[in-house]
Amino acid sequence: MTVTGQEITDYVDRVRAALADLPPARRDELTEDLAEHLAEVAAEGEGALVDRLGPPEAYAAELRTAAGAEPGGRPVRLRRLSAARDNAVTQLRLLDRQLGPVLGHETVSDFLRPLRPAWWLVRGWLAALLVAAMTDGQVGLAPRLGTNTSAGLLVLIGAVVASVWWGHRSAGLTGWPRRLHHLGTAALLLFSVAVLAEVDQRAGGGSPADYEQVAVDRRYDRIEDVFVYDQQGRLIRDAQLFDQNGVPIRLGWPNCLDSSGAVPAPRNAYPYCPELAPFGPPEAPSPAPPAPTESATPAPTPTR
Repeated sequence: MTVTGQEITDYVDRVRAALADLPPARRDELTEDLAEHLAEVAAEGEGALVDRLGPPEAYAAELRTAAGAEPGGRPVRLRRLSAARDNAVTQLRLLDRQLGPVLGHETVSDFLRPLRPAWWLVRGWLAALLVAAMTDGQVGLAPRLGTNTSAGLLVLIGAVVASVWWGHRSAGLTGWPRRLHHLGTAALLLFSVAVLAEVDQRAGGGSPADYEQVAVDRRYDRIEDVFVYDQQGRLIRDAQLFDQNGVPIRLGWPNCLDSSGAVPAPRNAYPYCPELAPFGPPEAPSPAPPAPTESATPAPTPTR
């Protein structure tokens, strides 16, 4: 006989009803994990819960005795909310059993249980990234504390060791420690989504052609042409600029028309528009020196 979700819900309701004389907070503390525990018991074998655990009232008495809870005489409150929570837990357990065969296991939990050590490692890595992000404000695949990679590596090792240690001890948590554990896990999962989004944004920049050109000094953003003068104040034509590594420096954009009425193409020679020189008209290029010509020379007179 397979235990149904309704049977679990009814059992929880009867246990809570038997503890109705306790303060609501105390009763909720005693039964917060009851639906999950009953679902685990139901998954371990066959038979009704009443046959395996006894009547709900007897189970409630055992809970009361184990916790040393005395009757409080306060009215029952928030029963609907608690019942809805217990029902949600029960439905998740049923969904766990229904989706298990899709993964080749009886339950999804059976599939995930051997992967817990891997999750402990990933959790430590995410915790180290979170510490680095809170310290330096930078998010990446490797934790860094400022520019110190070694410190980030030490944080990563410490976080992984702490996560593995905590993983071996978190199974027996109950009450508020268990809730804080689940809350921390959810926070790390949300942070992992943010990390993936940041990495995807950086990796999706595309080809170098998609990058925008950014000037180091904003003063040079509006340069249209470059005019080079010698010490005598004469404009130098076809001047070329290079940096310390021999890489051509390209500045500006032609803002004039050539003899054909078209804008001249940018090139690594300045100025583009010599007629727009700011200091005096450009000098005409000096004429080339005449080529030497052979002159007739008298033949030497032989001497005797």
